[in-house]
Amino acid sequence: MAITTEQIKELREATGAGVLDCRAALEQSGGDFEKAVAFLREKGLAKAAKRAGKEASDGIVELYSHGGGRVGVMVEVNCETDFVARSDAFRTLAHEIALQIAAAAPEWVKDGNVPEAVLNEEREIAKNRAKEEGKPEAAWSKIVDGRLQKFLEEKVLLRQTYIRDESKTVQDLISEAIGSIGENIVVRRFARWELGEHVEK
Repeated sequence: MAITTEQIKELREATGAGVLDCRAALEQSGGDFEKAVAFLREKGLAKAAKRAGKEASDGIVELYSHGGGRVGVMVEVNCETDFVARSDAFRTLAHEIALQIAAAAPEWVKDGNVPEAVLNEEREIAKNRAKEEGKPEAAWSKIVDGRLQKFLEEKVLLRQTYIRDESKTVQDLISEAIGSIGENIVVRRFARWELGEHVEK
């Protein structure tokens, strides 16, 4: 079947992929929009996996202020080259990540940043809750694992559900950007401040 310019345009707007990639995806899926989106997503994730080992030392420090200065975010997002660091697509991604941090208040970038003491404390809390709720002891470890995963999904940036699209995580968003931009992209670190937060002396 013939693929129309309108179909390519619609797919481009939805995914941010290039014209040729969109045409190929539509041809591959016989013009089925949803299948084409899935095809592009898989291709982007495959490309992202290939680039994961590449050194990302360029990039941008994105600053974002929300609610008339009530919440402030600073996030460092790295890529491989200065050329990509200056591109609109990369800057848009960095801004989206800053928005995510402002809205969803993660505490760590990735699983490996979560201190073991915090994980142990969460395991203990989950176990005690299971005990209090009268769950059978044989099920405790499964319950603890489930609650720990939920905790990580709430507190770890890359695991969080993307605020603009609940069908993907922040990691999916970054992987798709790696696929379309063609460079490795890493969120290095972030800080989030909220007016009136308790500061320990």
